[in-house]
Amino acid sequence: MKLMRRQFLHLAVGGIALPTLSRIACAQAYPSRPVRLIVGFPAGGTADIVARLIGQWLSEHLGQPFIIESRPGAASNIGAEIVVRSPPDGYTLLMVTATNATNATLYEKLNFNFIRDITPVARVAAIPSVVEVNPAVPANTLPEFIAYAKANPGRINFASTGNGSLQHLEGILFEMLTGVAMTHVPYKGDAPAITGLLEGQVQVYFGLMPSSIEYIKAGKLRAVAVTTAKRLDELPEVPTVGEFVPGYEVTSWNGVGAPRNTPSEIVDRLNKEINAALADPKFKARLTGLDLIVHADSPAEFGKLIADETEKWAKVIRTANVKIE
Repeated sequence: MKLMRRQFLHLAVGGIALPTLSRIACAQAYPSRPVRLIVGFPAGGTADIVARLIGQWLSEHLGQPFIIESRPGAASNIGAEIVVRSPPDGYTLLMVTATNATNATLYEKLNFNFIRDITPVARVAAIPSVVEVNPAVPANTLPEFIAYAKANPGRINFASTGNGSLQHLEGILFEMLTGVAMTHVPYKGDAPAITGLLEGQVQVYFGLMPSSIEYIKAGKLRAVAVTTAKRLDELPEVPTVGEFVPGYEVTSWNGVGAPRNTPSEIVDRLNKEINAALADPKFKARLTGLDLIVHADSPAEFGKLIADETEKWAKVIRTANVKIE
C-alpha cells in the first residue's frame, strides 16, 4: 500500500509539473516560425513606423521574421479584433496605441473588451503633442492664448484628426480644465489639419510633435506649450501646459500586446527583448530621431497605463458626450 501511495504521489506531482515544463519548453523554443505584428492603421503612420523598427529588431534577435501587417479600419478596431480572435501562442501580436484606450468608450458595441482580451507585453514609445497656433493669433504664450480664447468664446477654431481622435479629446480636456469655449473643426488626418492651421482656417491645433516640429522650427507655426509632464529637449524653451493648467498631461503612446492567455513565459521573453532594444543606443536614437519618447515598461506597468488611460478618457468622453461619426 505504501508503495502504491508513493507511486501515486509521484505521478500526481509529475502531472502538475508537466504543464509548467511544457510552457517553459514552449517559451524556450519561441519563436519557431514567423510572427505577425498587426497594425490597425494605414502604412506610413507613426504606429506603422514603430512596428517596423521593433519588428526588425525582434527578427534579428529572435531568429524568425516578424511580419508587419497593416489592417486599418474602424479606428484600429479591426486590427485589434483580429488579434483578440487569434490563438494565444505569441504568433499574432498587436501594435497597441492610445486609440485602443479611447475606443473602449467611444464604441459601445465592440465584440471584445480590450483590457480583458489583450495581454500587455511592453510599451515602446510615447508621442508628445504641441499646442500650436497660427502666427496670426495674438498670443505668444499659453496664458495669453487662454486669455484670448476667453475673450472670444466660440470664435477660436481648434483642429483635430476627426471626432473622437486623441487630438479632439486633447482639445476638450483643455476646455474642461481652463474654462475656454472653442469650436471643433475635424479634419481627415494630421496633414489636412496642419494645412488648415497654416492657412488660418483654424487657430489652434494639439498636434503630434513629429508632424509639427519642422513647421515650428521654420516659424510657420508658433508653439505655446507641450502636453507632456516635462519640457522636451527639442523645444526646451516651450513650457508644458501643466505649468499653467494643473492636471493637464497628454501623450499618445504605443506598444505591443498579445491575445489573452498568452503564456507568461512568452510575454516575458518578448518584453525582455523589446526592452533590450530600447536600451540599445543606436535603436533608441532611431526613435528619438523621430521625436518620440522612449519608454521601457514591464507587462504590468504597460497594463496599468492602458487601464489608467482608458478610465481617464472615458470620463472626458462621457462628460463632453463625444460621439463618433
